Amino acid sequence: MDKADFISLILAKLQEHRADIREQWANPVGTNTRHFIIDNLLPESLARQIYDAFPKDGNGFFNRDSFREKKRTSAHLSEYEPVLANITYAFQDPETVQAVADLVSFSQIEPDPTLYAGGLSMMFEGDFLNPHLDNSHDASRARFRRLNLLYYVSPDWKLENGGNFELWDEDCKVNQTLVSKFNRLIVMETNKRSWHSVSQVQVDLPRCCVSNYFFSEVSPDPEEPEYFHVTSFTGRPNELGKRAVGAVDNALRNAVSKLFRIGRNKDQINDQ
Repeated sequence: MDKADFISLILAKLQEHRADIREQWANPVGTNTRHFIIDNLLPESLARQIYDAFPKDGNGFFNRDSFREKKRTSAHLSEYEPVLANITYAFQDPETVQAVADLVSFSQIEPDPTLYAGGLSMMFEGDFLNPHLDNSHDASRARFRRLNLLYYVSPDWKLENGGNFELWDEDCKVNQTLVSKFNRLIVMETNKRSWHSVSQVQVDLPRCCVSNYFFSEVSPDPEEPEYFHVTSFTGRPNELGKRAVGAVDNALRNAVSKLFRIGRNKDQINDQ
């Protein structure tokens, strides 16, 4: 199965669920963050082929382990079976990007072929991702992050397994849980209020995800079109310590990042 075949299947599924996608997007349940879900995105045999291509021990993946998160990621797709690159870049194809953008009525949406933020993600027992806002921009800070596309491929994944996707209210006090079901695609908007997380994995099984992100020069906030922030974490409602530490950590990293941004802009001006 090559990339073109995956593109055709994804486009067909988007078209098939066109009306439902628009209804979900316009009326999010349990959260203010707009999103939609497509179950059974691909034929089951293909989804299982993608899952089987993940290294089940996470070999070669980068281990992220801090108070903010515990998971493994990789954007080095050439090191694994071609099916993983094919499905990842099928989401990055201009046809797919445009189809998704049209469904959610977003303009000037662009892919992330360098996989600055995307690629493969694995979580094992005890892994988690605290409530957070994604980095507001791409690597060059020229485009805003606008859409997250998360495709889950672990067979028979259930609510009680943990490792489920969560969308929060603006105060991170109430969440809506979306089970990381096998062969499920979740697409969500990204802005200054789109807090999301992954609950702790409770089983000795790998939770595997193909992650993609779309960007735009158009700010999601017309009232503050030049806003910027690093990936910003907080704790769950009962994690007061993490909330306090997260607030300080976010402020420090934002300050450092903004200084770096100013310094880089000056260098660019001097180079012209």
